[in-house]
Amino acid sequence: MLSRVANSVYWLNRYIERAENVARFVDVNLNLILDLPNQSMAQWEPLVVVTGDLALFQERYGLPSQEQVIQFLTFDTHYANSIVSCLDAARENARSVREIISSEMWQEVNAFYLLVQQAAESGQEVNLNQFFQEVKLASHRFAGVMNATMSHNEAWHFGQIGRLLERADKTTRIMDVKYYVLLPSVQDVGTTLDEIQWMALLKSASAYEMYRKRGRHLITPRQVAEFLLLNREFPRSVRFCLRQMQSSLYRITGTELNHWNMGVERSLGRLCAELEYITIDEIIQRGLHEFLDHLQMEFNRLDHAIFTTFFAVNLDSVGRGIC
Repeated sequence: MLSRVANSVYWLNRYIERAENVARFVDVNLNLILDLPNQSMAQWEPLVVVTGDLALFQERYGLPSQEQVIQFLTFDTHYANSIVSCLDAARENARSVREIISSEMWQEVNAFYLLVQQAAESGQEVNLNQFFQEVKLASHRFAGVMNATMSHNEAWHFGQIGRLLERADKTTRIMDVKYYVLLPSVQDVGTTLDEIQWMALLKSASAYEMYRKRGRHLITPRQVAEFLLLNREFPRSVRFCLRQMQSSLYRITGTELNHWNMGVERSLGRLCAELEYITIDEIIQRGLHEFLDHLQMEFNRLDHAIFTTFFAVNLDSVGRGIC
């Protein structure tokens, strides 16, 4: 497979997943404002902080407000990680590999792109709650169409790795939002306010119902963190994402599972093993924020290892060049 093709399919899926997760970030804050109107003023800066682009935001917008943060994360065409920019990049990557993906996938990407473009052009007339729901559903439709209409070959597995790496990273960042501002003071720990915020966190990851169905009657930081980080079965948990990534990576390389012949296999294997054997008590003792930060750095290293192993040779301007 051409490195250009693998790279484009990988980033096509990362961008689609990234757009969905940005929608999750903003949507959970909008819902929290309805439940906790007195807490609304301090809830928007953390969304920019966890992107790592606070300095860029301050340069363009100054102090964060609801309207400015939503504009920056959703409709700012000059910000590479906004929803509108992600869909533009996803569409360009899809265009470059139309001979590889199915026509149904191309149609879904185009429909998703037009949905976001029309919302961006509508400005203040957009129903934001409805729009973010539509963004999430469009991402789900694309993933479903890809699974149903594309051969599960090397290209498909590169797409899976891109989607799952992005999902694992954003799950940790969604959790990190809670640690920046959502909890105003230590006196609120264990209160109704605390429970509402952790409930919102679960909902932002579409995890609330599955959390409840596991017989969890109480919503506690320890149990929520354990579910989103270490659960073996929930598709947005970090542990699940990494194991599925490893399965796709080994299908691409042909290496026997639990062995490694190249650095990217070793890096992912070590990260999987860490999540496999660590306990939530050890994570809390280490510090949840510190552990999340560690995972995010590992994900960046893993992305770099994937790039240097598979994409760096004969890479053209499409794909990594526009990420």
